[in-house]
Amino acid sequence: MNTIEIQHLQRHFTVGDETVRALDDVSFSIAPGEFVSIMGTSGSGKSTLLNILGCLDTPTSGSYRLDGEDVQTMDDNQLASIRNRKIGFVFQSYNLLPRTTALENVELPLFYNRHVSPRERTERAKEALRLVGLESRMQHTSAQLSGGQQQRVAIARALVNDPVLILADEATGNLDTRTSYEIMALFQDLHAQGKTIAFVTHEPDIAAFTTRIIRLRDGHIVEDVSNTPISATQTLQAL
Repeated sequence: MNTIEIQHLQRHFTVGDETVRALDDVSFSIAPGEFVSIMGTSGSGKSTLLNILGCLDTPTSGSYRLDGEDVQTMDDNQLASIRNRKIGFVFQSYNLLPRTTALENVELPLFYNRHVSPRERTERAKEALRLVGLESRMQHTSAQLSGGQQQRVAIARALVNDPVLILADEATGNLDTRTSYEIMALFQDLHAQGKTIAFVTHEPDIAAFTTRIIRLRDGHIVEDVSNTPISATQTLQAL
């Protein structure tokens, strides 16, 4: 069973007298364990596809299944639940609470899971922070962390619910080159552990670290190719 299954997806909307075809008959799937980059310019429908993958938007027509579930038949409460349970989000701007510790930020998604006790919530958050190399920064607030460390906290927060998909939106967009490659090395480590990752980017050097590249232009997929990824760790060492 694919993690994502999209068939003939369309998303049209009207701006003034013009119909914008953000997505036009888009079909693709993402299998468990894939590390896929989704590329395109800002006007290509990339953002629309990101919103649909994150269950934040609905297509005009077509079908979208996440981990075998038909997302389009769900009401708002069901969509909120599936976002929390099955998708780990990593944003360009980190989206951390500023006066809250790294540990508390990572715990946040688990507050909405009534099956997780406070003690388990804390232990799972600590383990997620260890996975991203921040065991010594758990009690630091966001203001006390560098940009790269804040993004690591955001990645730990995405991992804490053990989602079926990590969905990263321009996750290196606010970082310098060295820190970007450090973050991509972390994503490659997570991929090696079997995590399924969809990484939305417009940067070819970032897409080069992934195992598959999907390119969008004018609402269409113009390329969907396997890629032999370069090592982010080795690239970092060569800087």
